[in-house]
Amino acid sequence: MATGEDGSADSVAADAGAPDGSADKPTYYTFMPSPIGQLLLAGNKAALSLVGFSSGHKARGADPNWERWDWPFARARQQLTEYFDGTRKVFELDLAPAATPFQSRVLAELVEIPYGETTTYLDIAKTLGNPKASRAVGLANGNNPIPLIIPCHRVIGSNGSLTGFGGGLPAKQYLLDFERANSGLFANPARSPASPREAEPESDPSAQEISA
Repeated sequence: MATGEDGSADSVAADAGAPDGSADKPTYYTFMPSPIGQLLLAGNKAALSLVGFSSGHKARGADPNWERWDWPFARARQQLTEYFDGTRKVFELDLAPAATPFQSRVLAELVEIPYGETTTYLDIAKTLGNPKASRAVGLANGNNPIPLIIPCHRVIGSNGSLTGFGGGLPAKQYLLDFERANSGLFANPARSPASPREAEPESDPSAQEISA
């Protein structure tokens, strides 16, 4: 998957094997600081295949068979730094997420969500032509291997709840608030996230997983 200046997805790697979508290339990794905790970046020399969190229910570290090498991630680190500085709204990186064909379709839709806005699992399911697939969309969203850059944090429940996030709900709330503050888009309540409601029962069937 490549993200362009307009944020569109040009292509999606659909190999669910190696983390970088290719079994014959070594996987390298690096770490970088961020306002939501240390981030793990992994991939090969050509493309980024994983962004991992240091906290949250999907926190992860580097695999033992990966090799630490900072150089391939210089561009990704720079663009993420610019994102957290508020000077970058669209990433321009070569991406190779390991994904099933259906998940690849979902990831392609996530890339289209504008900076500072949100959509719902149900809306994505409708865009894919199957309104009953909101739970499957949620599962695919929750297994997004490159969060932040493929912005699964911009997907919320139909009732406005945050539902979940692999880096933790506080991180998701931070990202949504940060983007809204930098985008100037405050006027459309239907597109704005609600505060986290972790203890509130979730009645929206489109949010029955759902932790990106």
